[in-house]
Amino acid sequence: MRLDKYLKVSRIIKRRTVANEACDAGRVMVNGKVARASLDVKVNDIIEISFGAKNVKVQVTDVAETVRKDDAATLYKIIE
Repeated sequence: MRLDKYLKVSRIIKRRTVANEACDAGRVMVNGKVARASLDVKVNDIIEISFGAKNVKVQVTDVAETVRKDDAATLYKIIE
């Protein structure tokens, strides 16, 4: 699944266009490398996102095309 779609489905970022813009600006890293929105996300990938002064680091635990809002948090595990 594409990185921008994963960020939206998992509800880490609310909208896919915002996720796409964050990737284009270089604020999203996957496994220590700056990632483009088209990167294929796999289980156990480490995603780091910079939201201004706040940094979020998560590990991908599952990849699903659709998921209910209540179950969205099961797609990742917060590391830091």
